[in-house]
Amino acid sequence: MTPSTPSSPTSLRGNAAGVLSTLADLRATDSPTHGGEILSYVYDSGIAELDALVANAAELVRPVNGLDPTVFGSVAALERDLIAFTRTVFGDPTAVGSVTSGGTESCILAVKAARDHAGVHPGTGSIVLPSTAHAAFDKAARLLGATPIRVPVDPSKSQVTAAAMAAALRDDTFLIVASAPDYPTGGLDPIGELGALALMHDLPLHVDACLGGFVLPWWPEPLPEWDLRVPGVTSLSADFHKYGYAPKGASIILHTDRDRHRAGYFATTDWPGYPIVNPTLLGSRTASGLAAAWAITQYLGHEGFRDLVADIYRATGPLRAVVEEIDGLRLVGSPIGPVFAVAADPESASPVDPHRWAGAVAEAGFTLQAQPRFTQTDGTDLPSSTHLTVTPVTAAVVDRLVETMRTAADAVRGMPAADPPAALADLAGALNDGVLSVDDALAIGSEATEQVLIGAGIDPRVAPGDASDSLDMAAVVAAIETLPRPVTAKMLTEFLAAFTNPG
Repeated sequence: MTPSTPSSPTSLRGNAAGVLSTLADLRATDSPTHGGEILSYVYDSGIAELDALVANAAELVRPVNGLDPTVFGSVAALERDLIAFTRTVFGDPTAVGSVTSGGTESCILAVKAARDHAGVHPGTGSIVLPSTAHAAFDKAARLLGATPIRVPVDPSKSQVTAAAMAAALRDDTFLIVASAPDYPTGGLDPIGELGALALMHDLPLHVDACLGGFVLPWWPEPLPEWDLRVPGVTSLSADFHKYGYAPKGASIILHTDRDRHRAGYFATTDWPGYPIVNPTLLGSRTASGLAAAWAITQYLGHEGFRDLVADIYRATGPLRAVVEEIDGLRLVGSPIGPVFAVAADPESASPVDPHRWAGAVAEAGFTLQAQPRFTQTDGTDLPSSTHLTVTPVTAAVVDRLVETMRTAADAVRGMPAADPPAALADLAGALNDGVLSVDDALAIGSEATEQVLIGAGIDPRVAPGDASDSLDMAAVVAAIETLPRPVTAKMLTEFLAAFTNPG
């Protein structure tokens, strides 16, 4: 959870310096976005000149509306250049695509394009994807009325098999999804085999490379085929605002087929206003992310990206190695690329709880990301874990981080996993005993849900800058693992909604 933000004062009208000073104070409560101490959410190149370039490029197009590139020709020119660059990077010189506001939008458009191109009636159809695929596809399915069929991965490898994916296909399946790599564990799905499966069943295969798209093409180690070069892959998404170092949000979706790309559009003249043609979910949209991504690709080129990936690679090796060396911890699966997850080693005589460990690492100044245990549809568990995202700037702090990881493990070794807050443990008990049903819990109103959270010590009305300090993330994750997932989703919704609204 990030620190809270206070209500903006109303006494600064006409005082530009005061407005900016207040904004600077608000930003001072945030977790650090530069320097390599937060290993999730942000992607720091470590190059000050690149940051300045991004800011200047975004400012040049600040008033531009990306809604109509025939009026703002710069939008079309920048998008053409980005498509030309990325289709070369991802192996199909004739691919077509659209720049979007982020990975979630790219994933939603991938599902929409596949559904509409297949002529599947809205509100029907299914998509088949590994358990580890991004939750953006669940959002896409919910918005579009499709059924997501999540296929269990091998817990020891954190990787799906083509046979398991094949067994999950239905007559109404209109899309197969794979990750390159997946976010939770950094595993690379067997995209070559899934491409063959897609061809066999005449289905499109989307590769979600939102995370790794601007790392894997230059990764120093040999990798299995994973991009548009793979027969059967019909679309691919990649985020400029991750390892493309653009500001949020900027992503791209590429298609190998022009007609499928056009199926992602929304267009209508069936109203009294101007003709509407939207390649993305948004109508009016900022051009800042587009211009920043364009400037970065122009500035870095292939060689610049290769140099930054080399920095990531040099930092990733020692971090993975120290996890393997620490008694009580292990890597989850076989990660490829710049992210990985750490879990307790069940074969150790003194396993280290990954969330206790992350808390101890945080006390030394590094923020890692807790991930709850996940039970797959076949009953197997993906373990509780801690996620690390490695960026180029991590190389500058890697020695300190390695030592912190060691000392943190020693500090918490032998400690049991955290218990959920007592109030939420009681709620879980009532649900398990049948005193309360899940439907009853979901029917509780917003104010009552907030009171349950406050009673559990999870107060969304905390003072500015105190949220991260006041939340015991190990206990919060323990609650997520204990309660039914729909109930935790409701509670997290209430927390964030109250957190970002005035009292």
